[in-house]
Amino acid sequence: MFEYNKDKHYPKETESRVVIRFQDCDPLQHLNNAKYFDYFFNAREDQVPKLYGVEMIDFIHKYKAAWVVYNHNIAYVKPAKVGEWVRIKSRLLWYNQNTVVLEYYMTDDSSKELKTLLWTTMRYVTIKEGLSTDHSGAVDEFLQATSENVDISDMTIAQRVKYLKNKLKES
Repeated sequence: MFEYNKDKHYPKETESRVVIRFQDCDPLQHLNNAKYFDYFFNAREDQVPKLYGVEMIDFIHKYKAAWVVYNHNIAYVKPAKVGEWVRIKSRLLWYNQNTVVLEYYMTDDSSKELKTLLWTTMRYVTIKEGLSTDHSGAVDEFLQATSENVDISDMTIAQRVKYLKNKLKES
């Protein structure tokens, strides 16, 4: 069961290394556009328990609330190809009292070339009523500890793509 620990360091970014599977590719041997979502969500689901010590189902049971997706914004930059090893990174980019924006991005194996960027926006809702509710207590503290808290109010996904591409080239 999740307990926020104020003395623990919570990394801001998760990372997984995965291979692009043949079964997930189109006839051009590119990862199918819809499959990017599976790769992103599976990578985060694998990493969150390791880095933060929490299974999302435990979080849901304890706080009787969950985040539900209401928007995706995706930019396909370079195709991921069958058999290619890639890096999938994710982070809590921004949040407020009842909403979070997760950022997922895929790079080549050397983390030099951006392939895809996804922003997923989710609202925090009660399980019983399905109504929006505010983050509070340990949930809010956890979000504070793990969020990049980037001001995205005037940022487009195209601007973020440009920023990440430049950042990857510099590293």
